[in-house]
Amino acid sequence: MKKLLYWTLALALLLGLTACGKNDAPPLYNAADVTAIDGAGAFNAELDDMEGLDADIAFLLYGLEDAGLEREDLKSCSGRRSAGATCEEAAVLIFTDSDKAETAAGALKDYVQRQIDENVDYRPAEIPKLENAYIDRRGESVLLVVASDIDAAKKAVE
Repeated sequence: MKKLLYWTLALALLLGLTACGKNDAPPLYNAADVTAIDGAGAFNAELDDMEGLDADIAFLLYGLEDAGLEREDLKSCSGRRSAGATCEEAAVLIFTDSDKAETAAGALKDYVQRQIDENVDYRPAEIPKLENAYIDRRGESVLLVVASDIDAAKKAVE
């Protein structure tokens, strides 16, 4: 009888502890976030058409190999980027683990700096957008946004 009581109490304690567990981590970024940013009016649609961005192009464009990542580390990508008139873009990259996502976030910072360096004389009006680029990591996902209205983009993914 005592064993049954002990086991019942132990089970109740275990269930009580698991019920108290709370996950305050924000959800991972996903393809819907790119759509939300686009729909929030973050991009200057009057100046440029946006085109899709897939994982193969993103891997090359963002210099992920130079950062030490393998193509297989990038599980998926959803993005939209300027067809040429501006530097605006939004991309969500999903990696195999959070360490790889952290490495990618550093590569995206390098990418933005290269964009600044390459566009300072070519498209000087784009430099403030690039300087205010938003790069954020949540777990194994990374978000990059370069937009006319960065606040609208951030609000869209909150």
